[in-house]
Amino acid sequence: MGLELYLDLLSQPCRAIYIFAKKNGIPFELRTVDLIKGQHLSDAFSQVNPLKKVPALKDGDFTLSESVAILLYLTHKYKVPDHWYPQDLQARARVDEYLAWQHTTLRRSCLRALWHKVMFPVFLGEPVSPQTLAATLAELDVNVQLLEDKFLQNKAFLAGPHISLADLVAITELMHPVGAGCQVFKGRPKLAAWRNRVEAAVGEDLFQEAHEIILKAKDFPPADPTTKQKLMPRVLAMIQ
Repeated sequence: MGLELYLDLLSQPCRAIYIFAKKNGIPFELRTVDLIKGQHLSDAFSQVNPLKKVPALKDGDFTLSESVAILLYLTHKYKVPDHWYPQDLQARARVDEYLAWQHTTLRRSCLRALWHKVMFPVFLGEPVSPQTLAATLAELDVNVQLLEDKFLQNKAFLAGPHISLADLVAITELMHPVGAGCQVFKGRPKLAAWRNRVEAAVGEDLFQEAHEIILKAKDFPPADPTTKQKLMPRVLAMIQ
């Protein structure tokens, strides 16, 4: 069996891996794990990833979890163009710096924005107080500004003149609040221009394909009671 990727394009790191593999012509078998239905919590999937999270990779008898680890594995195995994860020490360090920063900052803010603005009230039928939503969106604003001021600055891409893993991870995160109706690029012409460059670099069709699900998040049907009961503890832990 060749390379298998266990993904749900509702998930932002899954989108990054999907775009990266498709863009670089990496052959893989897509194994869709439906998060909305709780398939990641099944005993069958736990045989692939005991953490019960997507993304996950299976390459023969080798399995791997965690999105950054998967991206780096694909980068090294398939010898993709250097700009994705540069050989130059300092250029690579810039990519590593962003990947280390984003886990507990931009990713958390984007995830909370989606759940507090859309997924809790629409999908789970749980109200979110105006105060909680306001605090979440304020936190998102702070981290988006940090992305622009600290990491993008006046460069074409986050780590320099060419697209890298850092840009791919960042843009897929930002599309979470976009899917919730947040205007994260409004009033930020520098960041909006960066988004356009990233989309052009990966290809508009591939970009839209990867984000089709998240851009329809507001149209998700309500969860049934059994699914809600199964998902709620995991969701609450995830967005803390």
